[in-house]
This record gives sequence, structure tokens and C-alpha cells, in this order.
Amino acid sequence: MSDKKLKDKVVFITGASRGIGREIALRFAREGACIVIAAKTSDPHPTLRGTIFSVAKEVEEAGGIALPLQVDIRDETKVYEAVAKAVDRFGKIDILINNASAISLTPTLETPMKRFDLMFSVNARGTFLCSQACIPHMKNSENPHIINLSPPLNMKAKWFANHVAYTMSKYGMSMCTLGMSAELKPDGIAVNSLWPKTTIATAAIEVNFPKKILEASRKPEIMADAAYEIVTSNSRDTTGNFFVDEDLLRDRGVKDFARYAYHPENPLFPDFFLD
Repeated sequence: MSDKKLKDKVVFITGASRGIGREIALRFAREGACIVIAAKTSDPHPTLRGTIFSVAKEVEEAGGIALPLQVDIRDETKVYEAVAKAVDRFGKIDILINNASAISLTPTLETPMKRFDLMFSVNARGTFLCSQACIPHMKNSENPHIINLSPPLNMKAKWFANHVAYTMSKYGMSMCTLGMSAELKPDGIAVNSLWPKTTIATAAIEVNFPKKILEASRKPEIMADAAYEIVTSNSRDTTGNFFVDEDLLRDRGVKDFARYAYHPENPLFPDFFLD
């Protein structure tokens, strides 16, 4: 009898070639999960580390089973094809992590419509689409979970003022949590959001923020550990929540947060959307 709580669980993770998605893939792989690595990057990027194949190798080395699939979640056909391949390979889907996201922290006049459309297509529409494609295959799962990497709904003008398009697109993901958690409750499918209390040291932070913020961030491992706590909870009791990584882990008994810091000696930089 394996003591690995995710043994043979099938996990579909979008944007899993780097950052938080990759870290969740590796965390779950160590618990024996089958990981569908759904991301766009199949060839090495000139500046960003990680491809679906490099993460697949890491997943296998960590003790999981990997299925790398090149998927642009803006493409409905590709998403449904990827889900079909996952089900054909593993027979089911137990967990969906809607991690893929696009960001542009720009005010109204500095947000080209092409960028607006990208954020809505990836964030709000992509989350809805991937959920729609996976839900039918999750209804017979023993403990099905959907996690959206999106913030609590905080309807204060300050969270919209400087990047209204980005905020609307991320809140679109959060509204998927709000609505689908109620819609899918009779099926026992949990839908929760997860958001970091501090900035997380990912490529998005590296590219969009000054270096001092990257150095005041936490490592993606904290989000992976928090996601693990969610998906190992009873799906019928744990749904419709907007979890914050540190708060959730404290509730689950974690006391040492210094190990998550990029530079433990630096004060941490708080993330958006949290008062």
C-alpha cells in the first residue's frame, strides 16, 4: 500500500513548462501522480528556461509519469485534443490546474487591443475552456479538484486603476471559481482559487518588475505545497474558496516560511489584490 496521496492521480496542468506550473508538476510527481504537461513551449526559448519535454524528464525523475503535450489554451480544438490524449493514455482526469496566464500591467491607453485579447483569451477564456473540456472526465473521479491560479474577488478601485485589463482578465478566472464551485458541487467536483500572499520568483516577475522585487519574492515551492494541501482535501468539503498560500499553509500547521524566501534576509513584497 503506497503512502503517496496522489498515487495514480491524473493531473492536467496548463502552463506547466516553467514557474509555478512546473513546481506543482514536480511536487505532485513526488507523490506518484501522472502529470499532463500542457504548455506552448516545446523548443527551448532563448531567454526563458523550460520546455514541456524538460519538465517531463524532471517529472519522471521525481517519481511521476509524464505526458508532455504542446497546447495553446486559446485554441479550442487543441485543448479538446489534449484532454482526449490524456484520457486515452490514463483513462481519466482527477485534477485540473488552470495555471497558464498572460500579464500586462498597463493602464487603458497603453494596453493595445492585441494584448487585451491575449489576456482575456488565456486567463478568463482559457480557464473556462480547459475546465469545460476536463469536467466530463472528472465526474467519476474519487476526489476531483480544479484549482484556478487567481485572486480573491476584491472590488476596490485601486486594484483596477493602473491595469484594468489585466485585473478584469484575472477576476474572470476567479469568477469561474465562484460560479463553477456552486454549479459542480452536486458532482463533488471542487473548484477553488489559489493566490500568493507575496510575489513569487517566476519569469513574469523577472520580466515585469525591478530586480529588487524578484529578490523580495518567495520561491514557487510555496504555491506547489499549498496546491497539494488543496487537492488532498475532500472535494465535497473544500470548494468555492479563495485560498492564499501562506494562510492556507499556516492553517495546515506549517510554521517555517523562511525556506520559501528567494533571499531570506530581504523583506517580502506583497502581491496584488490582497489588502
